[in-house]
Amino acid sequence: MQLAPGVHVAITDRHGGVSAPPYASRNLGGMVGDDPAAVRANRAGLAAELGVRAVVYMRQVHSADVAYVSEPFGDASPALDGVFTTEPGLALASLGADCPAVLVADPVARMAGAAHSGRPGTEAGIATALMAAMAAKGADPGRMVALVGPGACGRCYEVPAELREQVASRVPEAWSTTSWQTPALDLRAGIEAQLRAAGLADVRHDARCTIESDELYSHRREQPGGRFAGLIWLV
Repeated sequence: MQLAPGVHVAITDRHGGVSAPPYASRNLGGMVGDDPAAVRANRAGLAAELGVRAVVYMRQVHSADVAYVSEPFGDASPALDGVFTTEPGLALASLGADCPAVLVADPVARMAGAAHSGRPGTEAGIATALMAAMAAKGADPGRMVALVGPGACGRCYEVPAELREQVASRVPEAWSTTSWQTPALDLRAGIEAQLRAAGLADVRHDARCTIESDELYSHRREQPGGRFAGLIWLV
């Protein structure tokens, strides 16, 4: 899918790979207990399907740390939750199984970025940290466009009341209530508010809830389980 001129994005699902149950079948996560050979095959198949020269995968740790990349990290990936590039054909992946991917681009500056914005990362401001890092390299928030990927929705993401208070003290828009009237978080609303506050006006969504959508992996719905990806690349 084209996010902006010269910028493509994709959201994978759990189908089309070689992983055996309970990871069946296109698990892209290398740290969830799946057979490493299956993960490598799934990742290679995805790169071929997208037609990109390589895919950058992060060692995600729910931080607000961001790095510029021009090649994949390989086996020595640093711990971080945001990457960006100006290299065409280099896809950036954010893995998730309830945590939304944030895919951002400035099509004029020819710059694309990806962030993994789970609950701790959203609280820490990983999406705005990614935007700031891109802006420091010449991107303009006013020209940026973003896609927030699937995640646990505010009607389903139940948390203790104390945790809702903690997150909402930093990201008020994340305050939510489940459909059964218990405390919850709406990370999607919180991420969009962060992006807009940083000057990004064009925010789009893949609004599927991972807990409700069987075609996607969900850590809350099933454990053990795999990881799908949100990806962005320049063409």
